[in-house]
Amino acid sequence: MKALDDLGQPVKVCTVNGIEYTLLGTAHVSQKSIDAVQMAISEGGFDTVAVELDANRHRQLTQPDALYKLDIFQIIREEKIGLVAANLSLAAYQRRLAEQLGVEPGAELKAAANDAAQAGLELVLIDRDAGTTLKRAWSALGWLQRSRLTAELGAGLISSDEIGEEEIERLKQGDMLESSFGEFARQTPPLFEALIAERDRYMAAKLLQLSHAGNAKRVLAVVGAGHLAGLEQALQDPLNREPNVIEQLDSIPAKSSIPWFSLFLALFLIGGFAWGMQQGGLKLAGTLLLQWAVITGTGGLLGCIAAKGHWLSCLAAFFASPLTPLHPALSSGMVSAYVEAKLRKPTYQDLLELKNDTTQISGWWKNRFARILVNFILTNAGTALAVWIAGAAFFIKLGT
Repeated sequence: MKALDDLGQPVKVCTVNGIEYTLLGTAHVSQKSIDAVQMAISEGGFDTVAVELDANRHRQLTQPDALYKLDIFQIIREEKIGLVAANLSLAAYQRRLAEQLGVEPGAELKAAANDAAQAGLELVLIDRDAGTTLKRAWSALGWLQRSRLTAELGAGLISSDEIGEEEIERLKQGDMLESSFGEFARQTPPLFEALIAERDRYMAAKLLQLSHAGNAKRVLAVVGAGHLAGLEQALQDPLNREPNVIEQLDSIPAKSSIPWFSLFLALFLIGGFAWGMQQGGLKLAGTLLLQWAVITGTGGLLGCIAAKGHWLSCLAAFFASPLTPLHPALSSGMVSAYVEAKLRKPTYQDLLELKNDTTQISGWWKNRFARILVNFILTNAGTALAVWIAGAAFFIKLGT
């Protein structure tokens, strides 16, 4: 390991269950880290290489054309629009880094995977799926924290401003996901837990599983420097040797089986209409119904217009917005985005240019694929805001 020390990369070595683990801490934007990884694999005498990647990110690094196979209709049906939008935003942040520094973020992980395959070594992907991490992080946050996170992601990741020296230095010592979420991640314990601490335990559990196969004796684990101390500690924690650790950390906290918001809203509207009928007869009840439909429909309509949706998409948003808040499995954004995708189906060229277009805020509206995601988000946002406005107007009308 003397050569690695000379390259200035942090290294920790520990032995558990007869397996020697060499943990190589890397910076995801450093040529020195790439050199250190390649030297370790060629001269370190390892039989197994583990990398801080999941299957999807490994495919994105080694098979960049996988992005061109996205199916927008499947994404809408499976309610994965938010996740895809977040991944595109993170990719845009990483592309800005690559352009500014001349090093592709995660290039050392890609080099580890490629060199391990060329050397005939066993390759193990030890990180948790990024989608699972994002979902667990999201579920751990309260409403206000989610709002702030969404705002910071939207403002920071689609910005074209140059990334500051302080942020780059933090990234060299930290983790790509954590850095992508900015200062908010470091100030929010539930988010930090999902992004860093849980993944330390997850990667340790995956490494400890190698002892069951019986083939691994000397393992090189290539991970971001921000995981080094936590991973070393997690490897020596007996709790991470339990058989169900990975299953627990892979699970998504279950949503309540009772759609409380939709149920409350339905009761609120029914109660309001009944009260209006009692106080002012059919005329007042009809006025309340029309007021609800116009306000919520206008909210969804304005959101779709802001997304530069097709006029039929905007019409769908207007008519769907008064109804979808009462349906827990349907949203106005889903309806509008589906119509938009039918009318302006993304072309192969849109998929080819998706990565480049989403590095600038204007590109999200220029690219048909990205604009459908924007349509979904802004239509839902407009409807959600309008629901609160309509609710307040409800009370005002009943009080007069």
